[in-house]
Amino acid sequence: MVNEVFDSNWIAPLGAMVCGFEQDLVKYTGAGHAATLSSGTAAIHLALVMLDVQPGDYVICQSLTFSASANPIRYLGATPVFVDSEAETWNMCPEALEEAVVGCVEGRMQKTGAGRDLSGKERDSRKAGRPKAIIPVHLYGMPAKMDEIRAVAEKYDIPIIEDAAEALGSRIRDIMCGNMGDMGILSFNGNKIITTSGGGALLSDDQALMKKARFLATQARDPAPHYEHSEIGYNYRLSNVLAGIGRGQMKSIDERVAQRRFNYTFYHNLLKDVPGISFLPEPEGFFSNRWLTTIQVDPEKSNGITRETIRLALEKENIESRPLWKPMHLQPVFTGYPYFGHTVAEKLFDNGLCLPSGSGMSDEDRERVGACLMKVTNSTAC
Repeated sequence: MVNEVFDSNWIAPLGAMVCGFEQDLVKYTGAGHAATLSSGTAAIHLALVMLDVQPGDYVICQSLTFSASANPIRYLGATPVFVDSEAETWNMCPEALEEAVVGCVEGRMQKTGAGRDLSGKERDSRKAGRPKAIIPVHLYGMPAKMDEIRAVAEKYDIPIIEDAAEALGSRIRDIMCGNMGDMGILSFNGNKIITTSGGGALLSDDQALMKKARFLATQARDPAPHYEHSEIGYNYRLSNVLAGIGRGQMKSIDERVAQRRFNYTFYHNLLKDVPGISFLPEPEGFFSNRWLTTIQVDPEKSNGITRETIRLALEKENIESRPLWKPMHLQPVFTGYPYFGHTVAEKLFDNGLCLPSGSGMSDEDRERVGACLMKVTNSTAC
């Protein structure tokens, strides 16, 4: 498909492969429309722009996520309001979400001090106002509790920007991630389930909204024979070459999901009986692409073995693993922004580890990682 692009001499921007890739995404996710963009971050930024997010507005965002979920809020000068996770999926807690919405509307904002003062005794003096958007995230491919989150959003009439960057191929019942909010975003970064090296997509059933997105993403050029611009635009569209890579990878998306889920099954079978190590199971009706296999390590049950004990043992064998995302309300760049919830996200970060999970892992790779895990846990499990 990339050769087809070069043969056509239509490299960038746009072209037949971009249109084809968007059609592939619509068919796979069930969304009404798709616009392929330069990154998932660009998709979130564009979604916020189309919702008319202005300086000082509130946007609610899941705290346990990668910074790309929250950074576009600050691009626009808006105020991120972070929400804790719930323990069942590790994603946005619907109860804390409603507390955050009410706090915004009534102007009762909790000061976090980068994770401190979670009791809410200190209050922020920010203005009151209904949030402009809610950004839940399907963390590590596990769908968030979207039924409950949508119920809160509909109750207060707040649009949902569904961050499905890590969740292409995941679903709740028969609804695919990326197609559960007012707008959904995907990422095709190099570490995702499929990749265009860099890229992303915006999904929505709203045709007018998607027409506006494409307009803004191509520098907001007005229909005129000369270059005429009546709005600020962005250079956010995906190239025809990268779309060709994406189309090729969409042909094997089911295989890639199966490979990631196989990794999870391998690790689960290996470690399920090891004291202190636990996994994130799928709630009933949920299907995760298992983009990354993650574990929690409880040192009180593991004879003192911690997340770091395992990570450093793997590192010594030149095997990369990483802690879970550090919650946004603990990040220096977001110090002092409002936070609602308790300490679920913090505890997940303290004890959580992402294991090697690439689609291309061989049996030899898995056995090598497994042997190191068995050694560090002093386990006799198979």
